[in-house]
Amino acid sequence: MDNMIPAIAKPLSPELAQLQRAPEDLHAAAEQFEAIFIQTLLKQARQSKLADDILGSSAGDNYTEMLEQERAKSMAQNMNLGIAEALVKQFGHGARKPSGN
Repeated sequence: MDNMIPAIAKPLSPELAQLQRAPEDLHAAAEQFEAIFIQTLLKQARQSKLADDILGSSAGDNYTEMLEQERAKSMAQNMNLGIAEALVKQFGHGARKPSGN
């Protein structure tokens, strides 16, 4: 009975484990890229303002950048711009789960 356990719970090789994780990793990376793209758009929109803030400071600028970063992450997760899907479609051919294993 004990000799059946290794046959049932066969450990995955590192290569096979990486192949099985690849689609999820690719989707996460594509979503992060989309967040960076949105953050760049927000930053450019903020820099194109018509007048400087009267109470502007470097601390306020740092806070605004961090806020934009978190806002971009949230927007990438909740909005569908199609960038992440296009990246997954383009690069996902080699990251498919092996069938039959």
